[in-house]
Amino acid sequence: MSAQKNTKEGKKSLILNAFVEMCSGHQSPGLWRHPDDQSWRFTDIEHWTDLAKLLEEAKFHGIFIADVLGGYDVYKKSLDPAIISGAQWPVTEPLSIIPAMAAVTKNISFGVTVSTTYEQPFHLARRLSTLDHLTNGRVGWNIVTSYLDSAARNLGREEQLSHDERYAIAEEYLEVMYKLFQSSWRDDAVRLDREAGIYTDPSRVREIGHKGKYFNVAGPHIVNPSPQRTPLLLQAGASKAGKLFAAQHAEAIFTSAHAPAVAKKNIAEIRQTAKDTFNRNPNNIKVLALVTPILGRTEEEAKAKYDDYKQYASLEGALSLFGGWTGMDLNQYGDDEELRQVESNAVKSTVEGYARFSPVNSKWTKHTVAEHVSLGGNGPLLVGTPAQVADSLEEWVAEAGVDGFNFGYVLFPQSFKDISDLLIPELRSRGLFWDDYTVPGGTYRENFYGIPGQKYPLEEHVASTHLWSSELGEHYIGGYSEDNDVSKQELVFIIDDAFGNSDVFDEGSGDSAAEVSLV
Repeated sequence: MSAQKNTKEGKKSLILNAFVEMCSGHQSPGLWRHPDDQSWRFTDIEHWTDLAKLLEEAKFHGIFIADVLGGYDVYKKSLDPAIISGAQWPVTEPLSIIPAMAAVTKNISFGVTVSTTYEQPFHLARRLSTLDHLTNGRVGWNIVTSYLDSAARNLGREEQLSHDERYAIAEEYLEVMYKLFQSSWRDDAVRLDREAGIYTDPSRVREIGHKGKYFNVAGPHIVNPSPQRTPLLLQAGASKAGKLFAAQHAEAIFTSAHAPAVAKKNIAEIRQTAKDTFNRNPNNIKVLALVTPILGRTEEEAKAKYDDYKQYASLEGALSLFGGWTGMDLNQYGDDEELRQVESNAVKSTVEGYARFSPVNSKWTKHTVAEHVSLGGNGPLLVGTPAQVADSLEEWVAEAGVDGFNFGYVLFPQSFKDISDLLIPELRSRGLFWDDYTVPGGTYRENFYGIPGQKYPLEEHVASTHLWSSELGEHYIGGYSEDNDVSKQELVFIIDDAFGNSDVFDEGSGDSAAEVSLV
């Protein structure tokens, strides 16, 4: 059974997620001041349980929760602008809210961001396995390596590790996680034999004995196998190392780019690397693009909403976020200075990337940049009727080869209500979105693959080489063959460099471009 069962013949059934963070405004700083916005209620449980129920009713696939471990203090070399404007500050911990949302839903899944740089794998494996149990297998892990120096200073370092070392750590981290999730317990280890008094058969549990450069983990995993064993793996990275990492490990790739043409090259490169280097079927790798719709029943209504929202945007907050994403402090430039003519190649390249797809602006100052990213961050802002926005989404699918979208918001929860009430009916009328979950009550993987019973990673995925199963014996080695094409069934996230050049930010904060839309 395919995820396309409820769509018109030949149409791609889109994967749709809500993109949020445990803070006010997320990528639209200052909008917490709008009288209709409720994002400032992010510390209330009902704020999140109501969202989960709303999105499940609309049949969203998942809720993608971003996270950061430090504040945005590059702009003006101070955290104050972020603190004052509420630009992703304060921000609460995301794993804690997932059980509450899961308790009021049965189908929608939850992708949560956790860094490999600042947490021991044994501890994280325990937390993720616990969540996978409590949600009946509806958890995904968005793997990031972190990019903020402020996070490093909060967690025992003077500054963040080099880009390449962060990815080297992440590579070994995943090896440890696979061993804990996949090979530490046989799937029939828990016996619950009341007569014999045996809870777990010790012959079916083993240490992993991992000894590496960065981690020494004896094991065994302290949690029995959860419904998915390994949570669905979401990933962000657009540098050379990030794309290689995604091609091997990611089951879900998230792209943040101005236009389909910018995203297309990186998407194609990752899929080709996945096939050539890691023996994965490129058709099984799904990519989701960040977009932020502003919808109206008429074009005039949508434009009026946009004009209204702009009045509440914090330009200081936007420059704070931009500074953290890029490592560039635009405060050093004059209010009227054309940024495409400054000395810094990084600043020029970044702003030229914006200007290429926003020709309406004849001059690009720091004020122009702030306005550009103040609603929806670095992803495209789609303002129009449901038909106009749906046309834009179809353009992304046709030109860039994406498989779905992470929808950002301007107002919480109104933006998501508009998507539910206005956009999704339009998508369904075009055969672009399902009527119901393919596997009601199923795991994250089952509903993204569209295959009942596909709870574990695909056989071709590297995680499957570690699987200890009662059916498959000690280990099972999987791989890709032309007969194993489950396209439209596996989700993969990558963050593109928003400007089509993974080296743009080398003068800034290293890998910030690779995670720009996760913050």
